[in-house]
Amino acid sequence: MSQSAAAPRLVAPEETPVRARQRARLLRPLLMLGGIAVVAVASFTFWLYGGRYVSIDNAYVRAAKVAIATDVAGTVADVAVREGQLVKKGDLLARLDPDRFEIALDGARARLVEVELSLLAMKVDYQRMLRDVETKQVQVQSDQATYDRYASLVRGGGVPRADYDDARFRLAANKAMASSLAELAEVQLARLGGNPDVDVRTMPQYLLAKSAVDEAQRQLNATRFIAPFDGIATQVESVQPGMYMAAGTPAFGLVSHERVWVEASPKETDITHVKIGDPATVTVDTYPGRVWHGVVESISPASGAEFSVLPAQNASGNWVKVVQRIPLRVRVERTAADPDLRAGMSVVVSIDTGHVRHVSDLWPH
Repeated sequence: MSQSAAAPRLVAPEETPVRARQRARLLRPLLMLGGIAVVAVASFTFWLYGGRYVSIDNAYVRAAKVAIATDVAGTVADVAVREGQLVKKGDLLARLDPDRFEIALDGARARLVEVELSLLAMKVDYQRMLRDVETKQVQVQSDQATYDRYASLVRGGGVPRADYDDARFRLAANKAMASSLAELAEVQLARLGGNPDVDVRTMPQYLLAKSAVDEAQRQLNATRFIAPFDGIATQVESVQPGMYMAAGTPAFGLVSHERVWVEASPKETDITHVKIGDPATVTVDTYPGRVWHGVVESISPASGAEFSVLPAQNASGNWVKVVQRIPLRVRVERTAADPDLRAGMSVVVSIDTGHVRHVSDLWPH
């Protein structure tokens, strides 16, 4: 019992506070210096790797979309789709009443046939004119022989002067007639384009009539609203059978469910190292915890302000510098198991630029 009681006397009670104060004085600067070192190392590490990733929250899902319209006016005959229906490229969406367009097409076709027959008749008529010219030239030769004979006989009184004059006048008239017929034949040949064997389907009159047929056919085709790509029909209820639609009036919308991308608008100071082809991750506010992968597909050559209707004017003395936004597009990789990405959804984009800072960057060259 005396030995156990003597054990605590190995350390003098008056020495413990002194040593504690000594240790505290030694540890305090070490801890302060160590904390500063840790903060410095952490800050340097964050700076070294902090410029690699660019996070953008000013980003939205975009999709190819179009307002279905046509350039002809008419009454809606029927609507072939319903709201939210998935349609394929080439599917019929709606149709205007085609009656008046079919009538116009029939009239244009009839006019084309009429023009073709008229041109064929011109070719035949040209051949007839050539024969008339030949006939008249034979008549002129006969009149010339008669005139020459009377001219030699009238001097000796073999024929009356009146018969000689008749032969002379008849020769002059037939020569003029032959010349007139030849000119008419030349005019007809010019109408045939200088080629008597021309294909009438290449002549301007035929092509003009043919273009009228093509236009009538195009307008008839335009009465059918056809899906230009695969997508989902929307705002279908705005079109009802029986309503009149003016030319160019949008019928309803079509939004693609395949041609989807993300459009982000980072600050100009954030895209220093961003380049086309950089990998990116996309998170959608609608689907928390789900991540899509993508690639930077394009970077706009101009800021968003450059495409505004009234670009900012900085010529005044009250100019204030504002950081600009440079739109870029991210192609999203999707699978069949992914939920739908709908146009307008808010997303956050993180781009891996692959850029790593170096110690040499601290000192400018």
